[in-house]
Amino acid sequence: MNVIAARSSLDAMVAEIRAVLGAGPAEPSAAVAEVLGTYAADPMLLAGHDCPCRIDSYVRHLLHEETQGGWAVAALVWRPGQMSPVHGHHVWCAVGFHRGVLTEAFYEPVGAGLPPTPCGTVLRRPGDVTCGPPAPDAIHRLANLGTETAVSIHAYGLPYARFCSDLNRVFAA
Repeated sequence: MNVIAARSSLDAMVAEIRAVLGAGPAEPSAAVAEVLGTYAADPMLLAGHDCPCRIDSYVRHLLHEETQGGWAVAALVWRPGQMSPVHGHHVWCAVGFHRGVLTEAFYEPVGAGLPPTPCGTVLRRPGDVTCGPPAPDAIHRLANLGTETAVSIHAYGLPYARFCSDLNRVFAA
């Protein structure tokens, strides 16, 4: 598949996300996750996109943004040993796993001022999806505990410019 076809695959994924969000689903995260699941494992999905790693932490690369619609899609690149903080989201989120294996750990809130406690883990492989509404008890962490670089595709109900300020509720672990 050439770069034009790969961009067409990414364009098709974005068009489907736009369509499902335009239909006003009751649970946007689940509807978008279903779309991501169709495309996430396509090895050519990011062909033509430069998505380098960062040595000190995972890195986000914007793939598409609809500021009017209030959502964006980014590729996150994880080197071995890199992980997100323990966090929840202020907005809906959907994640499709593109390359490598990530571990998703889930946490339960304990009470005010106390760190959440771990309550389970799932290995996420190419083609898997996960999602969640902006719920105070939806707390997780993604980690690359493997030996190869991993890439995940994230869609959030928020413009990209607000990812650093308005996306996550970070918890002490």
